[in-house]
Amino acid sequence: MDNLINHPVVIGIFAAVILLMLLLDLGVFNKRSHAISNKEALTWSLVWISLSMLFSVVILLMTDDGSRFEKFSQFQSAYWIEKALSVDNLFVFILVFGYFKVPAEYHHKVLSWGILGAIVFRAIFIFSGIGLIKLTYLPAFELFGQVVVLNGVLTVFGLFLIYAGVKSWFGHEDGDDDEKADYGNSIGARVVRRLFKVSPSFDGDKFFTVQNGARMATPLLVVVAVIEFTDLVFAVDSIPAIFAIAPDDPFILYTSNIFAILGLRALYFLLANFMHMFSRLKYGLAIILAFIGVKMVIEPFVHISSPMSLAVVGSVLVISVVLSVLFPIKQEAKA
Repeated sequence: MDNLINHPVVIGIFAAVILLMLLLDLGVFNKRSHAISNKEALTWSLVWISLSMLFSVVILLMTDDGSRFEKFSQFQSAYWIEKALSVDNLFVFILVFGYFKVPAEYHHKVLSWGILGAIVFRAIFIFSGIGLIKLTYLPAFELFGQVVVLNGVLTVFGLFLIYAGVKSWFGHEDGDDDEKADYGNSIGARVVRRLFKVSPSFDGDKFFTVQNGARMATPLLVVVAVIEFTDLVFAVDSIPAIFAIAPDDPFILYTSNIFAILGLRALYFLLANFMHMFSRLKYGLAIILAFIGVKMVIEPFVHISSPMSLAVVGSVLVISVVLSVLFPIKQEAKA
């Protein structure tokens, strides 16, 4: 099966699209800080999803016939898994912005820096993870007349995802741990306060300011650090999950991941205003985590194809959103 990391044309298209869109997004359309309207958020969400789907078509056309649809399905599966699992991350971002009382017009800048950091860290996680997987295949053995090849890392990841899915499902019964979290004392916040003296108030959308002749970090830099650390924590779930899709092709995993997270800023602004439409989505995400975990554990014995994985993930997402709209979970009033 082709490994697209060795395909210079596809790599060039990916790099050109990402660089061009980042320049347009950050350097033209959002050069000045402003509150993002629902119309603008919807437009950018559709732009990023459309670009992602077009790139999957590029993969379909540029891959050899024998593995064409498999690679296309791998990209689609990894993309929608990352997109879906990132929704949990966005719920926490909403709480972080509320905790630090960040004005709405600065949210986009914070998320942009957080996502730029994620582009770097996801590359490290994915490429080092692929390398680790290649090193941890166990010697083949025969079981019930079938030759079995186990991978230690993928098996551990699979068991972890099953645990995470079960914990996530039942964890929603226990209340509002995220809402009660002290984000001002998170690791990201503590790192910034250890490195810099932090001013008590914002100074526009600046990360640094000068007060009484002293250069200080602003609370906005603290928020960026908290957002970045939060993304690293959530990557513990999402990165192992996509390894189940294409453990031998880091290019598929990285490109699908980057397209998914680059669309998160726009999705955040929609989610912040339409949270009621996703009240049951967390249960769907728990099912997806457990399904991907099972897929990883049984892969040496039973192969679940990428198109089948895509069908399961897509069905769970659609059903979760439909149930959220038809039977929303009412939030109890807090004292």
